[in-house]
Amino acid sequence: MARSEPLRVRHRRWCTTRREFLELAGCGFCWLAWHALQAAEVPAGNPLAAKPSHFPAKARSVIWIFIEGGPSHIDLFDPKPTLAKLHGQPLPPSFKRPITPMGVTAHSPLLASKRTFRQFGQSGIWVSDWLPEIAQCVDDLCVIRSCYADGLNHVGSVCQMNTGSILAGRPSLGAWTLYGLGSANENLPGFVVLQDYPEEPAGGSRNWGTGFMPATWQGTRFREGDSPVLYLRPSEPISQQRRRLDFIQQLNRLHAEQRREDSELEARIAAYELAFRMQAAAPEVVDLSRETEETKRLYGLDRPETERMARCCLLARRLVERGVRFVQIYCGSGSKWDAHSDVEGNHSRLCRASDRPIAALLKDLKRRGMLDSTLVVWAGEFGRTPMSESGNGRDHNPYGFSVWLAGGGIRGGLSYGATDELGLYAVENRVHVHDLHATILHCLGLDHRKLTYFYNGREERPTLNGGRVLREILA
Repeated sequence: MARSEPLRVRHRRWCTTRREFLELAGCGFCWLAWHALQAAEVPAGNPLAAKPSHFPAKARSVIWIFIEGGPSHIDLFDPKPTLAKLHGQPLPPSFKRPITPMGVTAHSPLLASKRTFRQFGQSGIWVSDWLPEIAQCVDDLCVIRSCYADGLNHVGSVCQMNTGSILAGRPSLGAWTLYGLGSANENLPGFVVLQDYPEEPAGGSRNWGTGFMPATWQGTRFREGDSPVLYLRPSEPISQQRRRLDFIQQLNRLHAEQRREDSELEARIAAYELAFRMQAAAPEVVDLSRETEETKRLYGLDRPETERMARCCLLARRLVERGVRFVQIYCGSGSKWDAHSDVEGNHSRLCRASDRPIAALLKDLKRRGMLDSTLVVWAGEFGRTPMSESGNGRDHNPYGFSVWLAGGGIRGGLSYGATDELGLYAVENRVHVHDLHATILHCLGLDHRKLTYFYNGREERPTLNGGRVLREILA
């Protein structure tokens, strides 16, 4: 067989044939496969060990209050006088008719808000009378009125607000945080999930899962009520339990050596160790009776209507106080803010239950000197439409809605972005979910473009292929 012309390679003194080139290239493909397998494994040593940030961080922890079901921005933080003038009329022809889950909503008459709005604080931020306690904290808030997302239903939208994608299978933002920074307290989970009601949020545990990453960095869900963590009291002497666990872990390690691709097994091994250490640390952190009576009243633990959220918010403060990186509170868990009918009754009840505890969390963090190092996020999966549904409710609106951030490197007393005169579409300084995630990670000292995980042949990052840091709202 005739030899082909030599392939010349720059900066090399040798040349090779096409057949030899393919042999060398084949070795390269093997190396790529090996690299992918290596990247898929949990790092050697303790995968939850604290790691340095990309740059100096303003925030050490995040408390995300997830308003599940979709709060109505035009009844809470985004007053629309024009909507009041056009109440009962159809959507003006100048507006593009939106796609909504209940398609008839796009042709329904406009529904004015019945709330009274006032400006509060030195910043003069508008807040409705549904949130009188949070209104007293506005100078610490940055209210973003121009957020938008891609999903229409709860499952996809809750998933995107947590993972960046409306499709399942990606790591949650809390998991990315724990992967990037590790845990600051080896005796407690680095990522904790709290709920005010036992019903799971739309999509369930995937909202705090790790997707394609090892399960080691997933969130740990605490139960609602007085006993958020089960089996904290050992039934045998601690020394005997330690010997038993050491033997079990030895068997687990031998088993894991034969199943290196099983990240669930690695996560389980780490969970056993964490559970043992938590028997010393967790009983103290979940014991709210150690708080002063003044603090309990501040949060609303003494009131039936606020007790559930008060417990979550106070426990969140105690967790970040002890180094937990990421705490997510599901407020209205089970899509309770989903006001397709009777938005007045629905939001009145839920605001009454959450306003005082959330404001207390902000005040308590601030008086303890912790607000500057704790980023508090208030956001649901989308907002509500200015058009009515069922005559007195509102449909889903991912096209323009409000969220707010406080502390941890965020400028307080700031309103950012705007929706149109009816509150339907974000039109000024639009903020996508990826932008929100990029900004949260930035406050933690993480560059969302450099926080990557090699999976399926490419470097994946939290914000997929988008996202920008909202530097205009940074302190």
